[in-house]
Parts: sequence; C-alpha cells; structure tokens
Amino acid sequence: MPERRTELATGLATTRERIATACRDAGRDPAGVTLVVVTKTYPASDVSLLVDLGVTDVGENRDQEASEKASSVAADGRTPHWHFIGRLQRNKCRSVVRYADTVQSVDSVRLVRALAKAAVAEGRIPDVLVQVSLDGDTARGGAVDGGDEAERDVWAVAREVAAADDALRLRGLMAVAPLGWEPARAFDLLAGLHTRFRGEFPQATVLSAGMSGDLEAAVAAGATHVRVGSAILGNRTPPAVT
Repeated sequence: MPERRTELATGLATTRERIATACRDAGRDPAGVTLVVVTKTYPASDVSLLVDLGVTDVGENRDQEASEKASSVAADGRTPHWHFIGRLQRNKCRSVVRYADTVQSVDSVRLVRALAKAAVAEGRIPDVLVQVSLDGDTARGGAVDGGDEAERDVWAVAREVAAADDALRLRGLMAVAPLGWEPARAFDLLAGLHTRFRGEFPQATVLSAGMSGDLEAAVAAGATHVRVGSAILGNRTPPAVT
C-alpha cells in the first residue's frame, strides 16, 4: 500500500503541474479547472488513497463496477464526488442515480426522461452534462448540434433536462475529441458551442473536456473539468466482460 500511494501521489503531482502550466499558458486560474480522476478497472482501495491525497472528484464508466466501488469507498469513510462518464442505458438509470453526483453522458431525450424518473424515485437530484458528438457520429455516444434527429439534438436534450428541474440540474456540456481530429480543433468547436449554449442556459457553466493525452488543449479552450485516468493510475488491461 505505501508503494501504491507513492505511485498515485507522483501521478497526481505530475498531472496537477500539467494543468497548472496549461492554465498559465492560457492566462487562467488553475482553481478554475477541476480534476476528475477516472478510476475504471482500478480497485476501491485506489479511490480511497486518492481521496486521502486530496482528490475530490472521481469518474467511472461502467455501472456495475462503479456501484460496487462507490459502496466500498463509502464504507471506508470517503465521500468523493462521483461522476458517471460512460454510455448509459436507460435500464441502468436507477442504479446510477443512487451514487452518481454528476452524470456526464446524457445524450438523448429518452435518456433524460428515464434519468429524471429514476432520480425522483431515489430522492436525488444529480447534476447533468449533455454529451456532444463533435463529428456527428452518434454511434460512439453524444448528441449533435443541429442534428436532423430531434431525439439526439443537443438543444432538445438540454431543454428536456432543464424542464425536469425538480429532478435534474443542467450543468453544462461534455465531449471527447473524435478519433483522428486534432484536439485543439475539437475543443475549439466545443467551446464555441458552449458559448452559444450558455446564452440559453446561463446556469450551464461546466465544460468537461480533455483526458490524459490532450488536457492541455482542453484547458486552452476553456475546459472547467478534465478527466484523467492513465496518467495518474497507470495503464491497466480491463477485466474480461462475462
């Protein structure tokens, strides 16, 4: 355990310095960027160590793993802010809303309705980010800005969240840079959308973008949250799906 704590502390320090440097280069205050440590495939013990090292926000992308991990970490006396960042199926909404403080991957009107229903049933009001597909390929998740399909249109999804304000809080946008795109191009496009988005939804101040390999470009484009896993926890082969 002491060795693992040292590994995590080193990864955290390096990542925090990268964020601080990116903020200085962009003329931003590092306090305006929240680090979400993505702990998928890693044990609950790592989450507890990370919390002890000052991490406040943790991200997961598979419900079964996340649910068990959140329960274990809570039993260990740690209470980080949990972000669900993976593809979310409507039949998993009630499970996810039990532990997730923020759901970053909301990308359809039907998913909003299922999530709102689950939130009411569980007596919780999670923060919600609308996930954006920057290249229009919704097969990999995300709603489209001005898409032909109303069900997966960014604005329709956001209005559905805003209308469910007794169950959900619309907080902003999330995106992943498409494969093959320069991160700066992707995040500049996202930042432009976010500016227009806040014109209709001024409360939606969160912009979640950037991962281990491209967080600098995300910070330069105005990201308020970056999602970093391997740069802190190392590379690990995901467990086999059974």
